[in-house]
Amino acid sequence: MPAPAPRTVSAKSLRIVLLSLASLLLASLTLTPLFSSFELKSYDLLSRLLNPERGGADIVIVQVDQPSLDALAAEGVTWPWPRQVYAPVFERLAQADAVFVDILFTEPSSYGEEDDQLLAAAVARAGNVILPVFATANRRENDAAGQAFLDRMTVNGVPAPAPALPSAITPIAPLARGAHGGGNVMIKPDRDGVYRRLPLLFQAAGRTLPHFVLGHLLERRVVSVREGRLVRGAAPLPLDGGALLPRFPRGTQPYRAVSIQELIRDDGRSAYPASWFKGKKVFLGLTAAGLYDLKPTAVSAVTSGVQVHAATLDALLHGAFLQRVPDALSIVFMAAIAAATCAFILTHTSIAANLALLAGLLLASLGVPALLFSQGVYLPLLPPLVALAVAFAAASTYSYATEGRERRFVRRAFSQYMDETVVAHLLKHPDLIKPGGQRRRVTVFFADIAGFTTIAEQFPPEETALMLHDVLNAVSEEVIGHEGVIDKYIGDCVMAFWGAPLARPDAERNACRAALAAQTALERVNASFKNRGLGTISLRIGLHTGDAIVGNLGSDRLFDYTVVGDTVNLASRLESANKFFATRIMLSEATLREAGDGFLARELGLIAVKGKELPVRIHELLAERDGAPVELAAWVALYGRAVDAFHHREWQAAAALFEEALSQRPQDGPALFYLDWCRRCLETPPLTDDWNVIHMKEK
Repeated sequence: MPAPAPRTVSAKSLRIVLLSLASLLLASLTLTPLFSSFELKSYDLLSRLLNPERGGADIVIVQVDQPSLDALAAEGVTWPWPRQVYAPVFERLAQADAVFVDILFTEPSSYGEEDDQLLAAAVARAGNVILPVFATANRRENDAAGQAFLDRMTVNGVPAPAPALPSAITPIAPLARGAHGGGNVMIKPDRDGVYRRLPLLFQAAGRTLPHFVLGHLLERRVVSVREGRLVRGAAPLPLDGGALLPRFPRGTQPYRAVSIQELIRDDGRSAYPASWFKGKKVFLGLTAAGLYDLKPTAVSAVTSGVQVHAATLDALLHGAFLQRVPDALSIVFMAAIAAATCAFILTHTSIAANLALLAGLLLASLGVPALLFSQGVYLPLLPPLVALAVAFAAASTYSYATEGRERRFVRRAFSQYMDETVVAHLLKHPDLIKPGGQRRRVTVFFADIAGFTTIAEQFPPEETALMLHDVLNAVSEEVIGHEGVIDKYIGDCVMAFWGAPLARPDAERNACRAALAAQTALERVNASFKNRGLGTISLRIGLHTGDAIVGNLGSDRLFDYTVVGDTVNLASRLESANKFFATRIMLSEATLREAGDGFLARELGLIAVKGKELPVRIHELLAERDGAPVELAAWVALYGRAVDAFHHREWQAAAALFEEALSQRPQDGPALFYLDWCRRCLETPPLTDDWNVIHMKEK
């Protein structure tokens, strides 16, 4: 009897399998950090659509809100309030089950010791107050009361996720002794700045500390520690990387809120007597916008921090949290979607049938995660949708996900902070932005707002932020307009560079022109500030040219095309050295030499900057030579003769020339500096070889 013929796999079946596997493989990428931002946005969408409107009725938030600030301000009590203001609040809340205070009292009151004692006495009498600690990477020793406070809240028998922080800042001693309990309020957002996951345990100060609502629930045995895990009832808490996924209520007022002014004054007609709070879980925290405790969450771009903590308690009390589906089950669901799509499309040629299939599978891809989410189970929404899209058009999707996506990424990532011609060059040479760096000749630019801290103290935060935006925007436009690359914003400072990724022969000239244009643009910005009744802003700029390492020097998760090296450090120090000379644009001799003779500049001297072995000759950039006023050029020549005489130890002649220069510009910082130096040299002639080197005290 002849042997049976071996079974063969049809080409169509093989294509179905291969396309399904390819689709599954690509769709599985959505479970990796590469697509985490998309997953987070889809999570937010589900939360805003399907989370409950309101939280538990037993949770109340006592708000330090704007009406309260206004009411006390009208009575002459400004923020921060004396702590005795809170004393009647805690007396009114004495019948509450617990009072969670989301306000840090880590430093003695500026109103004196008696102010702290009055608050501490009220806290102790209430007997139900839970005060916050703040885990921090800054080392700080606690006093005996603080150590005892941390010991009381320490959780044993369960590990906390990394990182381990060295310290935890506790309330001042009288409050630490009088509080019923405590816990950590330091929480971190996801990488996009949104608060979704709330860690319950923290490694800090050599201990495992609870979130400050968890400590209370451990005491009440709502949550317990069993076999090294946190358990609610009989089931372990579903933690995602050590953090809970609370279902933030999506309503505009998810918890009963009481303005603190209702509790500070008791005229006998309050709608909230002490008995009203009996048995409730009360949170006391800041909700006024000006107090800076507003956080974006999955359901709202602006959520008070105290509401975030209330949602954590709500989740643990009432089971209002999500359990994430294991990635393996997500992959199974994606595989089913991909296989069904590939099988149907490869066996049907009807466009109508394929579109009907697409609609049905799209409904399933959206409906199943939504249904599970409403029941407290989180199945990521993005993976099945991607599996469907990839399987439906494998070839085009593959092209989009590799070459097309890469080009769009480069253009999107770079077009905001570099010239379009540079972006086009990167698109042609994507190897330039692969991880790692190259040694390049670059000109580095630092621009910093002078005295910004003082400015910030003079105006409301909102106005300060708008002023900062206007200045940084004006500087950035000039940098990009002169073919520079914005590296980063560091507070009120802009860092930029020329010479990479595209090397240009006019890089130094463009950098100098950008610096001058930025100062001109600042004049226009200051004119608008004046019309708005605001102050004027000064800008200090430093430029230096040299070798540096340039490239994508970020991590696998965070792309960062930047420049590092000694050249960067010196440019930053030149920017800072403007303070010493009262100048606006300082540049090294290397930059001025390579920029050519088209600029009007004056020598400031040789400086020995801390951290540098050899002195650096520096100059102030004043204007482009073409178009510079004749009077300015003549004055710079006079100043230059004075500097030359100084360096030749002709101090009497130099002093006379500097005095002549100052007769025309009495407030000129460098001329005043050198005139004083000439007089000191005439009194006590210097003997060292480096007598004319200026030693900077700051880096």
